[in-house]
Amino acid sequence: MTRLSVEMLAADAPEPITSAGHAQLGIAVLAGIAVIVLLITKFKLHAFLALTIGSLALGAFAGAPLDKVITSFSTGLGSTVAGVGVLIALGAILGKMLADSGGADEIVDTILAKAGGRAMPWAMVLIASVIGLPLFFEVGVVLLIPVVLMVAKRGNYSLMRIGIPALAGLSVMHGLVPPHPGPLVAIDAVGADLGVTLALGVLVALPTVIIAGPVFSKYAARWVDVPAPERMIPQRASEELERRPGFGPTLFTILLPVVLMLAKALVDIVIDDPENTVQRVFDVIGSPLIALLSAVLVGIFTLLRPAGFGKERLSPLVEKSLAPIAGILLIVGAGGGFKQTLIDTGVGQMVLEISEDWSIPALLLAWLIAVAIRLATGSATVATVSAAGLVAPLAADMSTTHAALLVLAIGAGSLFFSHVNDAGFWLVKEYFGLSVGQNIKTWSVMETIISVVAGAIVLLLSLLI
Repeated sequence: MTRLSVEMLAADAPEPITSAGHAQLGIAVLAGIAVIVLLITKFKLHAFLALTIGSLALGAFAGAPLDKVITSFSTGLGSTVAGVGVLIALGAILGKMLADSGGADEIVDTILAKAGGRAMPWAMVLIASVIGLPLFFEVGVVLLIPVVLMVAKRGNYSLMRIGIPALAGLSVMHGLVPPHPGPLVAIDAVGADLGVTLALGVLVALPTVIIAGPVFSKYAARWVDVPAPERMIPQRASEELERRPGFGPTLFTILLPVVLMLAKALVDIVIDDPENTVQRVFDVIGSPLIALLSAVLVGIFTLLRPAGFGKERLSPLVEKSLAPIAGILLIVGAGGGFKQTLIDTGVGQMVLEISEDWSIPALLLAWLIAVAIRLATGSATVATVSAAGLVAPLAADMSTTHAALLVLAIGAGSLFFSHVNDAGFWLVKEYFGLSVGQNIKTWSVMETIISVVAGAIVLLLSLLI
């Protein structure tokens, strides 16, 4: 075993890595990421397999013993799934309950009934942001696009004027606000506080979604003026239901986990005494697991029963909600394995030393790394988990708020310029009936605006708090 590989796998605090060591590790990182990119883009391999093979390639190029690399990858995969797997599953169940019960349609219809004219883009961004809290991006798109198309057609609105705000709301929630998989994995990797990250994520998301949604949609509508494609207006879930849940109970169910997690963060700040009974109670009810589980259990009574769902339909609904997230869980887990391989081979230490030598702000470095991986792989989740693994050591001496901002910087970078290697790019293109060029001028530019604006706000907040 080389001296470098001994240093990389040492259990104690690592010694500074030599210039030769930096070069070898730098080549290993580039090679590992290149393998992942090539497998995903050229050979169309599933991201789970690509991340697994890329992790092994990284360890091999770094000169580490292969058995140790396998152990690192397996450990990282297991700890990541253990940390966020249940939360992703609960989020999927809540999203499925919201969609199938007609609760999502109730939120949409109620807000649209009170909006019109110039207020419509703002109504769409509000709908997408609320609906996007418990839903994965792809599920949110499938759920909201029919509404976007119907509103554009019936109200004679520009498709981009209505569609861009909806997409912006979904995308911002996906990249910046837990319990979405990307932010959850980044929080776990850097050891950030979920409640604080959620609060700051909402703070960053508000101005970001306004600029990338209603404001940018004015220009997008001028650049691309297309009618809503008739063939893409499917039947909504609630059209097959005799009744559906009310607006108030539905909104309460959606916001319940957010309120519980924010309450925990607030109590932790105000009391700051781990032995205090009130704080201990909120530490339990505000934990992500209990918060999301509470929302799911409440949803049985506020969403399913009002829609006429008997207890015999609960188990099939849960089964259907879990099947689509198998791939997401595997990608997130493999991303955690890749992260652990990066750490155990000394790459995290190298990034820490380089950031000190080059005087690059940690938050900017995290954003840039996430941007590079996003552009290369096309996956916001892969970019988030990989970047989180690279910059995790930077959070060691950070305050609670700055560790949360590090997570948000990664999330912002992971949304940069979606293009032809991103599944979301093609999803939006087909639903809206756009050409590749039109999709780049609207969807891709919108994603870039989200990334840059959110990144800038994160850097500004780091100077103020």
